[in-house]
Amino acid sequence: MTQRGRHRRRRRGRALRGFLAGTALALTAAATIVSASQATVSHAPDALKQVEVTTALRMTEDLVPRQSLDRLARGMGRPVGVGSVLESGDRLLRDSADCTAGERGGLPLAPEPVTSYCWDASDTRDWRPGAVTTSGDADDDGVWGTNRVILSGWSRGGIARVAFVDANDPDRLTYSWVLLAVPVDDGKDFRPLASRLSGMVWYQDKLLVTADGADGAALYVFDMNRIQRASVDGDAVGRVAGGWSAHRARFVLPAVGTYRLGAGSPRPATISLDRSTAPDSLVAGESTARGDTTRLWRYALSSLPDRTGLLAADSYGRVAATEAYRTEVKGLRGVLARDDAWYVSQAPGEGDTHGTLWRQDTEGTSAAECDGSGDDHACWSRAPQSLSYWAATGEVWSQSDRTLFAMPLASVDRAAKKQWSDDGA
Repeated sequence: MTQRGRHRRRRRGRALRGFLAGTALALTAAATIVSASQATVSHAPDALKQVEVTTALRMTEDLVPRQSLDRLARGMGRPVGVGSVLESGDRLLRDSADCTAGERGGLPLAPEPVTSYCWDASDTRDWRPGAVTTSGDADDDGVWGTNRVILSGWSRGGIARVAFVDANDPDRLTYSWVLLAVPVDDGKDFRPLASRLSGMVWYQDKLLVTADGADGAALYVFDMNRIQRASVDGDAVGRVAGGWSAHRARFVLPAVGTYRLGAGSPRPATISLDRSTAPDSLVAGESTARGDTTRLWRYALSSLPDRTGLLAADSYGRVAATEAYRTEVKGLRGVLARDDAWYVSQAPGEGDTHGTLWRQDTEGTSAAECDGSGDDHACWSRAPQSLSYWAATGEVWSQSDRTLFAMPLASVDRAAKKQWSDDGA
């Protein structure tokens, strides 16, 4: 496939850690002062606890028949590539200098982002921001073909769409909307995907997103080689008089499969890619009430050439989890794993204006401090979302309200380890 770039997955581990040690951008871990009226004390939870992997975490793969997908493509026309979507981008993200004070107020306080942008309020009004993934997930060289790309998920009223952001020029990010859809009637039509898109990973030529609709799916899978053009500019979704409508988006990305969990199983509310394992893996975290512990777990991704971007499944389509933990972090919003460390973003607690980004392993837990006291750690973003690691640049990308931001993972480690050291750990 011409758009996949060069997959050099075998050169991970030492080489990647050496790259980060040698090239990660420096960023001060000095905390922004937050007054006592703005935040409450947020003590560190206990260390991660590894737990037994049970069949409750096992998923079943269900792929859409190829003939149904081909029938939809014949009806809509030849699929287009990611490059065509980027070329059509007619909307512009604002640089941080052009963001309002209120928008910038939603960014992390410590560590501070090195890059941030703001979405157009008129283009995202009444839409709920969700997960972020990038071409840094898609390919380990950080580009898709020749393009640097960011994908940002949004949802509203049972409709989910993704902004395909052209990030080739950091001073001018343009984007175009793509509607996520589900083929129906054996490929003769499609319906909207009903999901908040709280988790999203673009791996090789597949996009995996969390599902929270009533159809029982835990994850939906989309194929980047099957992006279709919409031919009617209207609010409807699917086949209409005169062609195909995608709720005013220019493009449609139909699902090619699902992963399902059994009744009563924990549902992944957030996901991310971990390239520090062999094979690469998908990590997941559940959303729980504040009185419960939270499960974190991972699935291996397939290394077979005819299953690019899919999870590793047996001959019956069953996908077993390979590792599981429990964390005391409640209100989990995002999860990231690198080597032995897990990073989990937490929603603001009662009285807090910002959330917390915890760094955890089986030895302990730490986070940046907000006011120098060592007690307050609620200085991550105001509305935490999923986390995505761009290995080629060493950056973590995320979203908060209508802001998109990035910072070196090394700065998160420095801030967290400083606190750990100050605590005598």
